Amino acid sequence: MKCEPGTPGYVRRVVTGHDENGRAVVISDGPAPFVHTSDMRPGYASTDVWRTDGTPAPISAVAPEPTLGPRRQLPAKRGSVIRINTLVPETDASRSFDKEQVAKLFAGMGNATASTYAAEGRHPMMHRTETVDYAIVLSGEITMLLDDSEVTLRAGDVLVQCGTNHAWSNRGTEPARVAFILLDGQYEPGLKEKLG
Repeated sequence: MKCEPGTPGYVRRVVTGHDENGRAVVISDGPAPFVHTSDMRPGYASTDVWRTDGTPAPISAVAPEPTLGPRRQLPAKRGSVIRINTLVPETDASRSFDKEQVAKLFAGMGNATASTYAAEGRHPMMHRTETVDYAIVLSGEITMLLDDSEVTLRAGDVLVQCGTNHAWSNRGTEPARVAFILLDGQYEPGLKEKLG
């Protein structure tokens, strides 16, 4: 789904490359083409800006579009993804999602196994991914919930999320826009054993 300027998922994306003589040029300039929304979360949008499928990332003269296809929350093995999410203020309904609704939401995001939701859990959107994530708050305010603590972030703040169990909660009155850069990761064996 493409979005128009002023809508929650709209992100102008400029991509550079090389012409036939190897000179640097703009290859494309327009809306990022892949926007994920959910009927269960009105106003929510997650726009995949770019993906890489390995390290080192291959650089070609004109890169093929890497964001199309089914929604994938995670980067490829040794890859990365940058996306911008619009997280709207929570409602009583979104704070009360049951296990089946949560399973449907995560399946729609392309990562059905990420949820760590339990009826006695802190938040229905608690999840864990084996990634290092850089979260840069572009506007608004967002709270990251961890197992037993939380931290509130405001525009200009940067959080480094290292494979922890977490959820995002917008407790304010305005949408928050957050840029996420996810890097494929791997738990150290001792930590992986503790996490199960």
